[in-house]
Amino acid sequence: MRLIAINSLQPGMKLGKKIYNEDGIVLLSENAEINDAIIRRLRHHGLDYIYIADHRTDDIQISEMIEETTRRRALNELRVNFKKLMEPAMKGVAYPYLGKTFSGLVESIVDDLSSREDAMIMMMNIDSMDHYLYRHSLNVCLYTLLLGQVYGYSKEDLTLLGLGAMLHDIGKTKVPRDVLNKPSQLTDEEFAQIKQHTEIGFKLLKDEPGIPLKAAHCAYQHHERINGGGYPRGLKGDEIHEFARWIAITDAFDAMTTHRVYRPAMLPHQALEVLYAGCGEWYEKSKLELFRDHMAIYPVGMTVDLSTGERGVVAKIHKAIPHRPVVRVLTDPDGVDLKSPYDIDLSNRLSVVITGVDGTKEAIK
Repeated sequence: MRLIAINSLQPGMKLGKKIYNEDGIVLLSENAEINDAIIRRLRHHGLDYIYIADHRTDDIQISEMIEETTRRRALNELRVNFKKLMEPAMKGVAYPYLGKTFSGLVESIVDDLSSREDAMIMMMNIDSMDHYLYRHSLNVCLYTLLLGQVYGYSKEDLTLLGLGAMLHDIGKTKVPRDVLNKPSQLTDEEFAQIKQHTEIGFKLLKDEPGIPLKAAHCAYQHHERINGGGYPRGLKGDEIHEFARWIAITDAFDAMTTHRVYRPAMLPHQALEVLYAGCGEWYEKSKLELFRDHMAIYPVGMTVDLSTGERGVVAKIHKAIPHRPVVRVLTDPDGVDLKSPYDIDLSNRLSVVITGVDGTKEAIK
């Protein structure tokens, strides 16, 4: 199984993993044969990459950050509960189900992540057509919890951190849909409406039973920046809660690596470069370095070009040096398929580097 850009799909290829629609229902099953109509449909729904079956890569293991059952449960809870919040509510109405529902869910995610010793931050926006808000909320929760585990937070703090991360964008349930999903540039007035989601989220969460105030502050502060250039209050440095400073990084990363109506998704190496442009100004250097060291910059299964002119698939990631993976070489420098593909370990072949990634026009710097 390998990962391929939608623009590189060819009729006759077979799907490697299930694809789900916005309601969590299987849209396409494994081994479904790809045709032109399916390619158009996938492109229409905003998918940039999918897994395809390839006998040359059958032994490559694509590990998930959490169990598929946990992931589907989380997306379903986000979908059901956020849709309730999107409905008009009477003034003063509370949402007492939020704390109970999401605290238990976060604990399950913490348990899943704890059972994976070598877990790394992986691209999660591949095989699902779920609404952006639901996927984004789960992904930010996963990425932030993994960083929190590596950082050494207790299980109690991890549950708080995960709850704040999962609900950080809950205020967007009260932003008009036509503004939130606008495919063109926002007006100043529309952008001001979007920015209100931080304060709305805080107000939704701060008095909820089972929602600690720290989690509410994650919704309030995740767009603050350490140089004071964020919103809504222009907080600086340690004025911003530590949990919100983690979420600022994971929120930005997931937003950049997710397809949106107004732009295609970036790949991890591209998003990391953008994040580092804000190092020391928007994001803490130490937190950004920890994020970098635990991110799969070239996801397992991704098609890559090598400086030798050959092309292959990332077969394994070295946790200590994720930017120097093992690559399964599939074609020679002339683009001819090899009769006997072979693995090259870039961690000990320092003269060979990755120069390009499938789906991007730019070369790797």
